[in-house]
Amino acid sequence: MMLGAGLMALVPLRAARAATTGAEGGFEITRSEAEWRAMLSDLEYAVMREEGTERAGSSPLDKLYDDGVYHCRGCDLPLYSSAHKYDSGTGWPSFWQALPEAIGTKSDRKLFMLRTECHCRRCGSHLGHIFDDGPKPTGARHCLNGVSLVFRAA
Repeated sequence: MMLGAGLMALVPLRAARAATTGAEGGFEITRSEAEWRAMLSDLEYAVMREEGTERAGSSPLDKLYDDGVYHCRGCDLPLYSSAHKYDSGTGWPSFWQALPEAIGTKSDRKLFMLRTECHCRRCGSHLGHIFDDGPKPTGARHCLNGVSLVFRAA
């Protein structure tokens, strides 16, 4: 049975990964599930801790092109520069590269395909996915959930 993209965006993808709940994930910043739930909205928790996806076009950060830096909502680590942001037309904030040593990646085999998931390297919060259909010079499209990010103007 196939779910429509709109419905899929509302259903959190339940992921059994160590980073969701604590120190066994090996991240510098760890919190208990109760601590994460206390600091995040339901949608933020579903996306950042359960690898869900926000609805396309729902983030005001998608069309924001001011100078500044996008930080992790979970730990405030600087992740992406506005200098690397572009309009991918997907409805999600997109970048062609992350800041040095800001993100981690892993293979994601959910949804019957192989994708590259990206997360904050410091707290493990899910950010989105990286695809190979982006602009030069990298050819990468870091397709991110706006709820995982906080923008700080330059």
